Amino acid sequence: MHAVARFHAMDEIERVRLEMEAAAAALDFEQARRLRDRLALLRGGASVEAAEAAETEGLLRQQPGAMGLGTSQQRMTPPPGWKKPAKPDPMTRGHSRKR
Repeated sequence: MHAVARFHAMDEIERVRLEMEAAAAALDFEQARRLRDRLALLRGGASVEAAEAAETEGLLRQQPGAMGLGTSQQRMTPPPGWKKPAKPDPMTRGHSRKR
């Protein structure tokens, strides 16, 4: 992307951002959502034409609370019949049973 195209994209990003804020202030949240998606595409490097032509209606976003470390790992389930082992008694720790 050369300097003129990059400058044009930066102008478009600012224009879409201002339009999105105006739509949100006017409580037109559907239009603000469409503009937010277009803004994300522009910031990601899509051309202005590709961002306008993209259909983002069916996209699912990551839900709050599902972010962070370790949340993408599966939750382990123990096999049927498994029982958690008993905790050791701290009073007998380190003492042998033979005397």
